[in-house]
Amino acid sequence: MPGAGTDKTKLWRAEPAPVVVLVEPQLGENIGAAARAMANFGLSRLRLVKPRQRWPNDKARMMAAGADRILDDAVLFDSLTGALADCSFALATTARAHDQAKRVVGAAEAARDIAPRIEAGETVAIVFGRERNGLENDEVALADRIVTLPVNPAFASLNLAQAVVIVAYEWFKLKSGDQLPFSMPQKSPSAPKQQLLAFFASLERELEQVEFFRPPDKRETMQINLRNIFTRMQPTQQDIQTLHGVIMAIAQGRKGPARGGVLDGEEAEMLRALLAEHGGGRVPNERGPVRGLARLLRRNPTDAERALWQALTNDRRLAGRGFKRQTPIGQHICDFVSFPLRLVIEVVPPDESAPAAKARADKYAWLKERNYRILELPTRAIETGMAETLERIVGATGGD
Repeated sequence: MPGAGTDKTKLWRAEPAPVVVLVEPQLGENIGAAARAMANFGLSRLRLVKPRQRWPNDKARMMAAGADRILDDAVLFDSLTGALADCSFALATTARAHDQAKRVVGAAEAARDIAPRIEAGETVAIVFGRERNGLENDEVALADRIVTLPVNPAFASLNLAQAVVIVAYEWFKLKSGDQLPFSMPQKSPSAPKQQLLAFFASLERELEQVEFFRPPDKRETMQINLRNIFTRMQPTQQDIQTLHGVIMAIAQGRKGPARGGVLDGEEAEMLRALLAEHGGGRVPNERGPVRGLARLLRRNPTDAERALWQALTNDRRLAGRGFKRQTPIGQHICDFVSFPLRLVIEVVPPDESAPAAKARADKYAWLKERNYRILELPTRAIETGMAETLERIVGATGGD
C-alpha cells in the first residue's frame, strides 16, 4: 500500500541527528531506498561520495517513495575524507573484520554512543560502503567505531538500504524513548465477574437443555474447563455481550424452515423413513454427525413440518415458548422441542413401518426417562385440521 502511514499534513521537522554517508553507491535505486529508510526514522542529512551513476538520478527518486526532500538536499563529495571533514565522530558499518584496533559495537550501542554527542551539537557520521565490497581498510581507519550486525555468517551481506534502516531504527528508537506512534483505544472496559458469571449461567443452562454434560460424573470438570476457556480470554464487557448474543442465536435456532432445500416434501418424508428404519432411532455418538444430520433435516422439511412450523411461529399463544425444530436432544433428533417446557412434538407419518415404529418407541422411552413429555401429531391431522392441532399443542403447553 503506497503511502500507508504517511501523513502529508504533518510538518516535516529536521531534528538533530547523525549524517548518513554512502561511499560510492553503485545504483540509484539503492540511494533512493536508503533515503526512504532515513525518512522513516528521522534522519535527513545525506552525503554521497562519488556515486557511480549520474546524479540527480530518476531511479533514486522513484525508490525514495516521497522522501524527495532528502535527495534534494543530498551533498556530493569527491572523497570520504571530504565528507567527514566537519565530523567529530564517525562510525563505519561493515560485515567484515578489518583487523583494526577499534571498538566494535552493534546498532543499538552505536545509537547510545551517538546520542550525547548529537545533544552536545557535534556532527556525527555513519558511513556505509559499496554494495559489492563494502568499505576499504583505509576508509574504516577514518572511523572511531565499527558498527556490525548479528547476521548469518554464511550470508552476511545486507542490501545497502537494509543496513541503513537497521541502524536508523535503533537511533530513532532510542531518541523516541521506544514509544510506539499509536495504540488502540480500549473501547470497552474489562468484564466484571458478575457479568462473567451471568454469561456462564446462561451458557450452561443452554448446554444442559441439549444434554451436553454427559456423562454426569464429568459435569463439574466440563464446567470448569468451559469457564477457564473464557476466563483466559480476559474478555471485555462488549466481548461478553457479543458472546451472549451468539449463544442465544444458536440456542434459538432458525426462525423457520430454510427455503431452497434440495429435497421436496415427498422426498423429505422418504429420507426420514429411511433414517428411522436404519438408524435404530438414534444417530452416532459423535457430536458432529448429530449436528450435521439435524441441519440436513432442518434444511429439508416435509410439507407437514413446514406447515406446522409456520403455524407455531404465527400463533401468539405459542410465541415465546421456545420451540425449535429438528434439534438434537442427546443422540436423538426430535421434530419439535421446547426445552423450557420439556415438551417434544413428533410428526407421525402414515403407514409407518414396523422398524420405524420400534425406533420411535425407543426414542420415546429415552426421552421419558429424562422427563420429556411427548405429543404425537399425525401428518394427516396437521394437513386437514391445523386449528385443532394448534389447540392440542396449546393444551400440552398448559396455555389457554
